[in-house]
Amino acid sequence: MGDINIPPNEQDALRRTDPEALRALIEQCLRDERPFALREVPLHDCGLYVATKRHAFERALEAYGKAKSDKKRADTLYDARSAGNTLLYAVQEMQHRMATEAEEGERFYIDDLITPPHMLGTHLSVRVSYRWRPSPAEAWIHGSITFLHDVDLRPDYTLPPPARKPSAAKLEQERRERLHSAWEHLKGQALFSVRDYFKDGGNGADIPDTFQVKPDPYSRGLNNHSAKFWLDRA
Repeated sequence: MGDINIPPNEQDALRRTDPEALRALIEQCLRDERPFALREVPLHDCGLYVATKRHAFERALEAYGKAKSDKKRADTLYDARSAGNTLLYAVQEMQHRMATEAEEGERFYIDDLITPPHMLGTHLSVRVSYRWRPSPAEAWIHGSITFLHDVDLRPDYTLPPPARKPSAAKLEQERRERLHSAWEHLKGQALFSVRDYFKDGGNGADIPDTFQVKPDPYSRGLNNHSAKFWLDRA
């Protein structure tokens, strides 16, 4: 699964989900005190965000169905109705995002399917490929930018030392985990940076081939501005 693009199967499910029909099905679920009516819409294929809201609605609905006292019934009904509204809004939000992606897709597209290398060292890199065009009437131009990051693995001396000295195997495992986490963070920052640049009307011809990211001076890691390659020219 990519980081910034809605996968085609999720887009198809979102297109087949009518918000007004979903609203009616949510009301039916509240009357039935069970979620079976939701089977009529492909919510299970609408992505993790929608799935999370659906599960929350189902849990709230279950609590409502188990409630006995009048007060408990009223409270759990309120919670279930709120969860149902949140589910509906989640679908609408994703449909709006899909429409925005389609509109932006006339000007640019970023390939967000990037796999990590087999071996990771402290010198990390992430290559982001994209296509863009000055206007929908013009031909696509393909390009890429490689983000570079030197990971600082020095211990955080603001934290208390471990009670027992870790073994060499444990230290190596922690090193691999920190490098993998740093690579994933770099990938996310790189993708969102290129996307935000194009969303703000940036010219693809001005994107450099490589960019050394700027670590946060305090945490020594990456922050929300680390991968904004265009700030160097501001």
